[in-house]
Amino acid sequence: MPSADPFRRQLLSCALLCGAGLSAPATLWAQAPRYPSRPVRLIVPNAPGSSVDTMGRLVGQQLTPLLGQAMVVDNKAGAAGAVGMDAGKFATPDGYTLIVASSSSTTVAPLLQKAVNYDPLKDFELISLIALLPNVLVCRTSLPVNKLSEFLAYAKAQGGRFNMASAGPGSVSHLAGVALSAAAGFEALHVPYKGGSQSVGSVVSGETDWTLTPAPAAMALVKGGRLKALGHSMPKGTQPLGAVPSIAETLPGFEFASWIGLMAPKGLPAEVTDLLRRQLAQALQSKELRDAFALNGAVPISTTGEAFREFLTRDIEQTRKAVRLAGVQAE
Repeated sequence: MPSADPFRRQLLSCALLCGAGLSAPATLWAQAPRYPSRPVRLIVPNAPGSSVDTMGRLVGQQLTPLLGQAMVVDNKAGAAGAVGMDAGKFATPDGYTLIVASSSSTTVAPLLQKAVNYDPLKDFELISLIALLPNVLVCRTSLPVNKLSEFLAYAKAQGGRFNMASAGPGSVSHLAGVALSAAAGFEALHVPYKGGSQSVGSVVSGETDWTLTPAPAAMALVKGGRLKALGHSMPKGTQPLGAVPSIAETLPGFEFASWIGLMAPKGLPAEVTDLLRRQLAQALQSKELRDAFALNGAVPISTTGEAFREFLTRDIEQTRKAVRLAGVQAE
């Protein structure tokens, strides 16, 4: 989510260096407690085929041989991820239920849904971040701009008659788009849709002008020449989307990345938490996984539980500010 603070930059540096020094020696497996002795359920609070689901399955596939037991994906979508997070919260904290959490289910849902009854900082064990994911600014191909500076100048000249698509009120694309317009000083008319595919499709058709959306929802259309990509939302100097430049190169300090991480029910034994963290770090070294992440513009990252907690604390506060800016009320 939105950030320009040094801590997030340190995390990103850690992510970019993930392949250099985060693998766990194979000898640690011999010293580990006798866990797991049966398959492990991996709750994904998103629908099958979503970017979180895709990456969660990839992680599960890489962890299976490392742990010696199958990682069984259990999709529990609904209420912006709250259904799956609730299921994880009330599971037995024995290591046999884990959660692939995301910024949407962990930071956004508790702020926008009154029915959410979990506290992400109190009700879960934070094992490690898995990846940071950029959003990408795309516009219709007929828009008379080819780079971000031209886009911003054009937007300011429209006097508010500039349609911004989103996946719905309070969605990542809504909050990211509002944050961009506020940071750049232009007005946009918010046009909400029911989901990311519809909102991105509206830009393709020319029904709306632009959206700042999670990269997996748009990059295939960019490569197919049906959208223009003008910038990504990760820090200046990073290249998660190849030749697509960072928005921060033109708009200094602007960042609005999403994330996914591995969590468990509160009370998970420390030795199990440590084992999972070590094996996840090793799984993130897999070329197959890293190549697949790259297709989604995701940057793999492994952290300590303490670093994950500090990251999440800041993310919640920064997301709260974005929600206020967007004027979205909890329902």
